[in-house]
Amino acid sequence: MNTSIGNDVLQVKGIHSFLLAAVVRENFSLCIEASHAEYCQGVHAGDLVVVSAPESGPVEPALMLLELVRTYHLPLLVLPRDHPGSKRIPYVVSVGPVIRTNCSIVRGTHPEQHLICSSDELAGITLSGNGDGIDVSLLSPTLTMDRIKSRDNR
Repeated sequence: MNTSIGNDVLQVKGIHSFLLAAVVRENFSLCIEASHAEYCQGVHAGDLVVVSAPESGPVEPALMLLELVRTYHLPLLVLPRDHPGSKRIPYVVSVGPVIRTNCSIVRGTHPEQHLICSSDELAGITLSGNGDGIDVSLLSPTLTMDRIKSRDNR
């Protein structure tokens, strides 16, 4: 399914969780801070920023997190796999041209940006940027998609 969203945000919502996705507007270098190294990844206009809320929660903090990365290029933090704080991370972020949801990874511990931790109900979705929109595949009929107007008119 192809969705043209411009500067707005796409929300994919299940009963118990949601994803937000938005198109990157400009090229930038995204730093990914891990306990043992720093990785920098080139991000290009048309790539996606995806925020996953595996246990749901308020949408507003997820929108803020999305904009902190998309607009202000905030670095991402990756915890070691056995870090106790990963259980308390309500939202996770991935950035790239194609992002796949996966429910079998531990949130906050996966530095590879093509995967994002999700709930079971959102697992298996592929999101890819297509200019001013997002292609979404493998959607279950129980999921809904909504467009959230961006507060930023850039």
